[in-house]
Amino acid sequence: WSGRSSSPDLRLGEHEAAVKAVAWSPSTRGLLATGGGTADKSVRLWNTSVGAQVAVSPTGSQVCNLAWSPACDGELISTHGYSGNEVVLWRHQPGGLSRLHTSKWHQARVLYMAVSPDGQTVVTGTGNETLCFWNLLAACKPRATSLGTLSTSISTTSALNCTIR
Repeated sequence: WSGRSSSPDLRLGEHEAAVKAVAWSPSTRGLLATGGGTADKSVRLWNTSVGAQVAVSPTGSQVCNLAWSPACDGELISTHGYSGNEVVLWRHQPGGLSRLHTSKWHQARVLYMAVSPDGQTVVTGTGNETLCFWNLLAACKPRATSLGTLSTSISTTSALNCTIR
């Protein structure tokens, strides 16, 4: 949408159901990740410069959130609801998306997610009063950055569980 017209500049329509999550790549101009709901169950990557889908990966469950790592080129995190209730780390490379790690620690839909400013820690939240902190991005090859790093490390196979009320 340009502001001068009431119609969009670009329309992408490959999802088979509601689009539940969107995230721009911080390192690749025009690269957009989108995630579909319960009837779609996929993560798709788009080159918005030309309006083309460049990758699609089935997830097996609805996508609730998407976030690119601010520190690691091509690292994408997705959270999922029914029926997986999981957190997935993806890598975008020429030719598509590959699943690097899946964490199925949550017992409910992973509705909320935020990535720390240094790009190393991900916090996820569910409707059952639980926040989990993940060090999913620690193994990636970081871009040059002036941000500091956390002094503690959390295993990629476990989570620090905090209950909020």
